[in-house]
Amino acid sequence: QVQLVESGGGLVQPGGSLRLSCAASGRAVTDYAMAWFRQAPGKERDFVAATRFDGGYANDKSTVKGRFTISTDSAKGTADLLLNNLNPEDTAVYSCSADESVSRVIRGRGAYWGQGTQVTVSS
Repeated sequence: QVQLVESGGGLVQPGGSLRLSCAASGRAVTDYAMAWFRQAPGKERDFVAATRFDGGYANDKSTVKGRFTISTDSAKGTADLLLNNLNPEDTAVYSCSADESVSRVIRGRGAYWGQGTQVTVSS
C-alpha cells in the first residue's frame, strides 16, 4: 500500500507561483512513477506532469511546459509540482497519483491517489 497526501494549494494572484507537494509513504515508494493531474470545475481530470523517483522518466503536458516543473526527493519521498506564471485557467483541484507503471500513471490509471489540493488563481 502507498499513501499519498498533497499540500501547498491556495489562492494566488495571476502571474504568481505555488509549490505543491505530494508526500508518499508505504512500501518502496521510490520504485514508483509519480504524476500530477488537475480537474477544473465542470471538466474532466487532465494530466499535468509525471516523473519517476529514479529520474528515468519525465513528461510535462504541452500547455504547461515551461511554467510547471515536476521534481522528486527520494530521501523525503515527495513529488513536488512548481507552478509558475499562473493564470485563472489553471484554477483546479490538483491531485497526485502513483503506480509502478509509467504508462498506467500517465493515463490516469495509477493504483494510488491522494485527496487533492485546491489551487485558485484570481485577482
